[in-house]
Amino acid sequence: MKCSCRKNNNGSYSMSLAEYKYYSLSSLSGPLIFVQKVFNAKIGEAVKVFTPDGKQLDAEVLEIEKDTVMVEVYGETQGMDLEQTAVVFTDSLKMASLSTDIIGRIFNGSSEPIDGLPMFIPEKRAPVNGCPINPTARARPEEFIETGVSVIDGLNTLVKGQKLPVFSCSGLPSKELVASILKNAMLVEGPSDFNDREVTALDSNFIVIFAALGLTFHDYSFYMSVLEEMKSGFVAFVNMASEPVMERLLAPRFALTVAEYMAFDKGMDVLVVITDMTNYCDALREVSTARQELPGRRGYPSYMYSDLAAIYERAGRIRGMKGSVTMIPVVTMPEDDITHPIPDLTGYITEGQIVLSRELHQKDIFPPVDVLPSLSRLMQRGIGKGHTRDDHRSISNMLYKYYARGRDLRRLEAIVGKEGMSKKDKIMLDFADALEREFIHQPVERRGILDTLDRGLDLAKRFSPEI
Repeated sequence: MKCSCRKNNNGSYSMSLAEYKYYSLSSLSGPLIFVQKVFNAKIGEAVKVFTPDGKQLDAEVLEIEKDTVMVEVYGETQGMDLEQTAVVFTDSLKMASLSTDIIGRIFNGSSEPIDGLPMFIPEKRAPVNGCPINPTARARPEEFIETGVSVIDGLNTLVKGQKLPVFSCSGLPSKELVASILKNAMLVEGPSDFNDREVTALDSNFIVIFAALGLTFHDYSFYMSVLEEMKSGFVAFVNMASEPVMERLLAPRFALTVAEYMAFDKGMDVLVVITDMTNYCDALREVSTARQELPGRRGYPSYMYSDLAAIYERAGRIRGMKGSVTMIPVVTMPEDDITHPIPDLTGYITEGQIVLSRELHQKDIFPPVDVLPSLSRLMQRGIGKGHTRDDHRSISNMLYKYYARGRDLRRLEAIVGKEGMSKKDKIMLDFADALEREFIHQPVERRGILDTLDRGLDLAKRFSPEI
């Protein structure tokens, strides 16, 4: 262990704890290094690692056993050795730099700019781990966020402060749906009744924060083109699959720290979109394996539920404060299995789900949202008088009822054929097909809430003999 001293004005010398340089590494294991004879380290403490070739890497204290400390490096440990690698404990937590100048900027998973512009001057710094909102301080989510996607706005409405995940499968167009939400989401002041045709956009107080985890080069190119189209009104944290696995764990925390600052310090309404949480959980499993922890279900760490909850529960509204944090995490279900630990645990924590269907995708329906298993548990508080049109609730109930009946009749049709069915049953079958083609299917254009509800009402009147 070596250290440096600083001369005081009175001629004496002082030495802070953060200036100790430890050269007492005992082993290296993937992103983990073990440092011996450490004095007074703390769990979660930010660490600086100096490699023999002069590079400086960020790290974090994960575990302490007597005077031996396990440190996780945010980067590659190749080229390090046990004798010449130095470790400095900073006596502080990992912090995020915060300012309104961050809007319109793109960063990597360690919050370093990758858009070619210099780093902004922060107004304040805050720990990236943050903390979930106290349940007793939470305000009830009651205000509508328009995504521009009919099947979400009309049948699974997103509400400010809600956590509404998208459950996708390999090969389904989840990134195209994410791109549509990124470009088209906005706050609107809804009409008071059916005859009121005015909808006021409130974009000045709304921002989208995007966290992309474990991207391939193809996905990276796609999302960067989307962000170029947006130009402003967003903040992005992008982690590539080739970049350090620890950045995959940091990126959503940086994104949420910025979201909390914008929401609760600046009074803005923030929509956080995270894709893909499956890559996040795989990174968590990789780190857990390196730490030689006992695995849980499917090899994932047993604490994955609490780790996901620590991320998801940072969304919400706080009573008496302006601003809100709303979250749309994307989960790609391994092997199309909705009972897999990642979507299973996500469903326990969040307030509903948007489920993408391979069957609808094969019919060239975009977005291929399966209406029946999809659900927004807070929808009923975000629609109706004062939020959207008064008849929103009745329209969505009608569409759901008749579509569910038509879907159920498809099984009967497969047995007896359409010719053997009653006239009313045929109407319901035709309604289910029309809803998929004319309401759910939305290939390009953005649809406002008025257009969405008008389409739904026209469908219900055209096919339902009761109307």
